[in-house]
Amino acid sequence: MIGSQLGGRYEILERIGGGGMALVYKGLDILLHRNVAVKVLRQQYVHDEEFIRRFRREAQSAASLSHPNVVSIYDVGQEDDTHYIVMEYIEGTTLNELIKERAPLQVEEAVHIASQICDALDHAHQNQIIHRDIKPHNILIGKNGRVKVTDFGIARAVTSSTITQTGSVVGSVHYFSPEHAKGTSTGEQSDLYSLGIVLYQMLTGRLPFLGESPISVALKHLQEDVEEPRKVNPLIPQSVENIILKAMRKNPGERYQSAKQMLDDLDTCLRSDRRNEPKLAFMDDDELDEEKTRVIPAIRPDQYMETPSRIKDAEESDEPPVRKNRWIKWAVWTIILLALMGGAWYLVGWAKSLNVMPPDVDVPLVEGRTLQEARAMLKEKSLEASPIDYDFSDKVPKDVVISQSIKNMKTKPNNKIALRVSKGVEMQKMPTVTGSKLSEAKAKLSGMGISDDRIKVDTKFLNDPPDTVVQQSPPPDEEIDAATAKVTLTVSKGPETIKMPNLVGMTEAEARNKIEVSKLKVAPNGISREPSYKQPKDRVIVQFPYEYNQDVPVGSEISLVLSSGLPDEAGPMTVNVTVKPEQEGKTSEVRLILSDAVYDNLEYGKPLNISKPQNVEVKLVVSPDKNASLQIKRDGKNVEIYTYTYQDYLALKNGKPGTTTGSQPGGTTTPGQGTQGTQPGGTTAPIGPGSGKQGGAATPPPSGGTAPSGGTGTTPTTGGRS
Repeated sequence: MIGSQLGGRYEILERIGGGGMALVYKGLDILLHRNVAVKVLRQQYVHDEEFIRRFRREAQSAASLSHPNVVSIYDVGQEDDTHYIVMEYIEGTTLNELIKERAPLQVEEAVHIASQICDALDHAHQNQIIHRDIKPHNILIGKNGRVKVTDFGIARAVTSSTITQTGSVVGSVHYFSPEHAKGTSTGEQSDLYSLGIVLYQMLTGRLPFLGESPISVALKHLQEDVEEPRKVNPLIPQSVENIILKAMRKNPGERYQSAKQMLDDLDTCLRSDRRNEPKLAFMDDDELDEEKTRVIPAIRPDQYMETPSRIKDAEESDEPPVRKNRWIKWAVWTIILLALMGGAWYLVGWAKSLNVMPPDVDVPLVEGRTLQEARAMLKEKSLEASPIDYDFSDKVPKDVVISQSIKNMKTKPNNKIALRVSKGVEMQKMPTVTGSKLSEAKAKLSGMGISDDRIKVDTKFLNDPPDTVVQQSPPPDEEIDAATAKVTLTVSKGPETIKMPNLVGMTEAEARNKIEVSKLKVAPNGISREPSYKQPKDRVIVQFPYEYNQDVPVGSEISLVLSSGLPDEAGPMTVNVTVKPEQEGKTSEVRLILSDAVYDNLEYGKPLNISKPQNVEVKLVVSPDKNASLQIKRDGKNVEIYTYTYQDYLALKNGKPGTTTGSQPGGTTTPGQGTQGTQPGGTTAPIGPGSGKQGGAATPPPSGGTAPSGGTGTTPTTGGRS
């Protein structure tokens, strides 16, 4: 049942209870999105048309009840062989569980609960509905403390059908009224008798009648007086004990005549003026029995023929009437009676000698035996196993007897013993959880009773969204035992990813090898070329669509852009600069820092340790929008900065002298051979021979040079186009 839908509207979530007639499940009303309780009729009743007819009629009449202390009935339906009733779902506990945990209850609390039950019964009785199965199991107590009575209509339908068809009664024997135990008609007073027992149990923590078998308990309801509640619990006020004793009178005429009458008594019983009221006195049952044996005066024959004349004569006569020999009649009747008794005694003995009245036999205990063994054991005692009802059980193996109607007592031969036999564990269909999130799948399996430790989760890298169940074992709709079943769920971790390597600056061969090692692949037609200032020819300029250190699904395609060399408008130049020590004859350390269209703040070549002037050749590249600058540092201090423009490149390309300038403290300039520099003191000196000479293509700086961003001295490392 769990996981299925009834009426296309009620999804069964989990089993929450059950009784002899029906199973109760927690469900979800998909249309109104609310929790409901779904009561499903047991399978052994689904083919009894008379029972089904009465069941539906009574359930529908119970649905007409509308009271805050009555569980509401929302819907009644049938789907194939499944008959069900949809009811209000109460989040809380049952009165039976409350009694087990806390009995005896406080008097005020017990009276408050009984008042709400009585109010619900009053409403039902006014609508001509008799509950007939009032017991703590059918009383729900919500988390807000409100009492709700459930199972209206079902108990009535079950009882009336069973009495009609089998002559037996169905219900909870410990809460039977005497008339219920005898199988006679039951009315409002029967519900009030059961309520009296519930109130007795709440205040004493025990049931009023106990026995070794249901029959012995039923007989006590008929024959024995209940032990007074105050003898069990002296804290019970006399007014409350009076209510219990009156509700539990064996004669319905001595009980409360209506639930309203009992409710009024409950509402006032705890008042200070009533707590110590006198104990109720009831007439002895023998005094109410009109058919009991009594001693009455004999009626004389002449009493039938009294005439006025005889009466007158008797009145006028002063002498007493003559008494006839009445002792003769008594003697005759005594002899006749003794003769009859002697004859009956003789006939009983004669019948016993003929074995006409066979002795009672012990009913064997067949619980825990297989059905075949149970039948054989009963047959050996001249008993019959009938009827046999089957029920699911997670504790008793299949085809083994769960319970029997009579045990631990004697009975007449040829009697029928009803057996309840296990159908084994109720198998459930494995729901479909593939395609759902792992948390949703676990919740659905937990609702079936499959604990988390029996759910194995196997995660794999797959193309499905992360945390999605992609495979399940057992497969959907396979029948399983939820108490022992083990489930394996294959869950997607999403596509496998790796960190994208940095391919910029690599050659095409190096980049392809790195892509293959990283479980990636080069996209078809994924190699293109573009001019670049930043990367030498045949080096990677750009990688896409993933940049360095991004998460990339394994197997993704990568495209590369390789450098085809400098753009056509690039201006490569070779310049000579003269570097000098601080003081001639003393050694100074000189460093050259180059920034041009290719490099940013590149230390050009190795540091120079010089003690006299020296010429240094520097290769650089300018562009239309990027000048070149060469910074001279001596002993860690800036000495000169030379700037080379794109116009210098064009002038030299056309055979004209350049106008490259250098700046130093003092602001003076000196003309040079094609270039000029400004030095302190206003003196003018050439920068050096060959200054301004047009160079070839850009080449790496001399050994020992460094590149920005952690490069190799040949290229900066960037991830974008240039």
